[in-house]
Amino acid sequence: MPPSAPDSETSGATSTPIDGDPRTPQGESPVSHSSRLGADRVSRTLASNRLGVPAVVFFVLSAATPLTVVAGVVTTGFAVTGIIGLPIAFAAIAALLALFSIGYVAMSRHITNAGAFYTYVTHGLGRPAGVAAAYMALLAYNLLQVGLYGIIGVAAAPQLDAWFGISLEWWVIALIAWAIVGFLGVLRIDINGTVLAVLLLAEMAIIIIYSIASLGNPSDGDVSFDALQVGNLFESGAGAILVLAVLGFVGFEASVVYSEESRDPKRTIALATYISIVVVAAVYVLASWAMTVATGPDNIVAFSQENADQTIFVLAGEFLGTTWVDIGSALFITSVLAAMISFHNTVARYVFALGRERVLPSALGRTSPSSGAPVAASIVQSVIGLIVILVYVLFDLDPLVQLFFYLGTTGGFGVLTLVALTSVAVLAFFWRHPSGENAWRRVIAPTLATTLLVIVVILAISNYDILIGVASDAPERWILPGLFLIAALIGVVWARFLKASRPDVYEAIGRGANAATGISVLDLSSEEEDEPGQPSLR
Repeated sequence: MPPSAPDSETSGATSTPIDGDPRTPQGESPVSHSSRLGADRVSRTLASNRLGVPAVVFFVLSAATPLTVVAGVVTTGFAVTGIIGLPIAFAAIAALLALFSIGYVAMSRHITNAGAFYTYVTHGLGRPAGVAAAYMALLAYNLLQVGLYGIIGVAAAPQLDAWFGISLEWWVIALIAWAIVGFLGVLRIDINGTVLAVLLLAEMAIIIIYSIASLGNPSDGDVSFDALQVGNLFESGAGAILVLAVLGFVGFEASVVYSEESRDPKRTIALATYISIVVVAAVYVLASWAMTVATGPDNIVAFSQENADQTIFVLAGEFLGTTWVDIGSALFITSVLAAMISFHNTVARYVFALGRERVLPSALGRTSPSSGAPVAASIVQSVIGLIVILVYVLFDLDPLVQLFFYLGTTGGFGVLTLVALTSVAVLAFFWRHPSGENAWRRVIAPTLATTLLVIVVILAISNYDILIGVASDAPERWILPGLFLIAALIGVVWARFLKASRPDVYEAIGRGANAATGISVLDLSSEEEDEPGQPSLR
C-alpha cells in the first residue's frame, strides 16, 4: 500500500527500504542490520501478554491506596472542611472520572503505549504539549511515590516499638521500604502484580470489616443518611471536599500505563479502568459514610479533629477490640508499601517510554531480556527516592508534613491537572480522527468531562491553602502548584530544542515501540493505513 502523505513537519523525511538503506552502517550487511534493529526493538519493548484484567486492577487500586485514603484523606476532609458530605463527594467524582474514561479508554483502542498521558496529549495536542505533559507526569508521580517514604516511616516506627520493642528512626524504615520497592521494580511485572494482589485484598477486607462494625453500632441507635445528601455538594467550601475526593482516586488513570504488557489490551484496559473506579468509589463511600453513622453526622467533624488519622482505628477499637486495631495498623503500613510499588512501576514506565523515544537518554528505554522490566528506568527511580530520603534526613525536615503531606497532595493536584489536559487531548484527537467511535465517545462525553474537570482544577487552585493546611497568604500555596507550570514550560522548550537540533528524535515523539527501531514515521505509514485512528503528529 502506498505511504500516506506526510505532514508539514515530516515532509523532509524519506522512506527507503532496509535493503540499501543509507542508514545501514558501512561494512554491515542489510540482513544483519535489519536483525540488529529487530533485536534492539525487542529490548526496547515491555514484556507483552503478562497482565490480565485482575492484575491491572490490582495495580490501579494499590496506587489509589484505599486504607491510606480512608485513614488519612477522609478524616482530614471532615476535620479541615467541617463538611460531612465527603461520601457524596466521592460518588460525584467517581461519576466524573467514569465520564472522562469513556473518551480516555476509546483513545486507548487507537494508541497502545506505556507513556499514557504523555502519549495521549502528544497525539491530541502535538509534540510540544506532549513533552510538557510528560515532564508534568514525571514530577507528579515522583512526588506521590517519594512522599510515601515519609508516611511509612512515621506509621511503622511506633508499631514496631509497641509490638516488638524495636526502636527505629523513620528514615531507617523508609530505607528498608526503599530497598523492597527497588528490588521488586526490576522483577517481572506479573510478580509485582501478585504481591500487590495479596496486600490489596487484605487491605480492602479490613476496611469492609471496620465499616460493617460502624454501621452495626450507629450513634443513638439510628442509621443516618445525612452524609449522602446531594445538597452537601453545594455548601460553602464544598470545593475543598471535591478536590480531596479527587486525591482518593489518583492512580485510576494508571491502567493505560500497562497497555503494552496486557493481554488483549483493548479489552483489558477498558474493563480494568471501569472496575477500578467502581470498586474505589464503593469502598470510599461506604467507609466515609460508616464513620458518620458511628459518630453521628453532627459529631464526625469534632471526632476527626480530635483523633486525626487514628479516627477509623479508634472506632474499630471501640466496636471490635484491640486485636482488630493492630491488624488494621499493620495493613495500613502494607497499604503504603503497595502504593510505593505501584507508583514506582508507573514512574519507571514513563521514564522508559521517554527513553525509548530518546526524549530522555536512550539507555533508559531498554528492558531486561529476562524479566521484560524497564530496569534502567526503575533504577533511576530508586536513586531519586534514595536522594530524597537522605536530603530529608540531612536537613532534619518533617517526614509527615513536609514529605508526605506536601508532596503527596501536590502530586495529586498534578495528576488532576494532567487528567484535565488529557481530556482536552482526547477531544482534539477524535476531532481529527473520528472514524471507529460514535459521537458519545468522541465528542459528548469528552466535552462534558473536560468542562467539569477544568472547574475542579480551578477549585483546587483556589482552595490549595486548605488542601495543604497553610495560611491563605503562605508562599507554599502558590509555589507547590506552580511547580507544574515550570515543568510544562521546560517540556515545551525541550521539545522545540529537539525539533531544531534533533529532528529525528522530535519526529519519533509519541511513536512508542516504533521509535526504538530508528524507522521514520513515513516508514511506518503503510502499517498505519490499516489503523485509521493513528494520527499524523505535529
